[in-house]
Amino acid sequence: MEVLVIGAGSLGSLVGGLLAPDHDVTLVGRDPHVSTIRTAGLAIGGEIQTRVEPSATIPQRVSASADLAIVTVKAGDTADAAETLTECDVEAVWSLQNGLGNEATLAEALDVPVLAGTATYGADQSAPGSVTCTGIGEVAIGPRPETETPEADLALAEEYGEALSGADAATTGGTDADADAESPPGLDVLVDPAMPERLWRKLAVNVGINPTTALARADNGALAEDEIAATARTAARETARVAQASGVDLDEADAAAELDAVVEATADNRSSMLQDVERGRRTEIDQLAGAVVDRAEEHEVSVPVARTLTALVRAWERANYLR
Repeated sequence: MEVLVIGAGSLGSLVGGLLAPDHDVTLVGRDPHVSTIRTAGLAIGGEIQTRVEPSATIPQRVSASADLAIVTVKAGDTADAAETLTECDVEAVWSLQNGLGNEATLAEALDVPVLAGTATYGADQSAPGSVTCTGIGEVAIGPRPETETPEADLALAEEYGEALSGADAATTGGTDADADAESPPGLDVLVDPAMPERLWRKLAVNVGINPTTALARADNGALAEDEIAATARTAARETARVAQASGVDLDEADAAAELDAVVEATADNRSSMLQDVERGRRTEIDQLAGAVVDRAEEHEVSVPVARTLTALVRAWERANYLR
């Protein structure tokens, strides 16, 4: 299958790299990362050890055909990704992004089916031509929220889920690089017909973890105790209340429990928003806690913790990124 990955940062490089042994993958990202991949391949380290050789290019030079385009850009760059895809001939688009509304933005700009998805892999792209897998998770695909063709989109999701799965099982914890390279890992893609609920569950976890760790400058494990844990859990519960008001069945206790499980499983990880703050980059606060605040106002739901986290991270952006 020909696969185009729009947004070859941490997650995009990892997902594209894991698909590369079995599919014709082109990573679309920025130099010097993509130029290094073109000359030396993509090195995957951490919990998965391998090296692959996907194609790679920058957005300005993309003019490709593909069976599937996977969008992994920051939520604030979704409109730019859609513009890039207007120059390409793709059969369908699959969003693997954080936040709400990305699929609608893509669907409005593109005349192809747009599918929703989530990814719980941990990834860190700290050097050109390499990406570190900091935690093995799962990838899900399904119909996007508010689609007009749910049955057709579910059938399409099943088709892509089956086509993208089936590679060798992931090689983890190995020390023999040559042995790992001979058995490159793949993705196991879960098809979920209830994607809106899955997206909101992930959002609740992200709203609890991302701004809290970014403001505290702490790894995820810091959210397991003391006042900071209560802050994160309350943010997740508030997100669940807004989900319920939006017609999605997400229990507050379940959202808090899922947050606790992710914190425990990723205790040594640094959240994507913490990495953005450390590197002086724009964050996804508007599409995470900010999106919860916006929806809360529409439904007259009180979300004081999410509102405070949003205001604080936006203040950091004004003083640092947006100056």
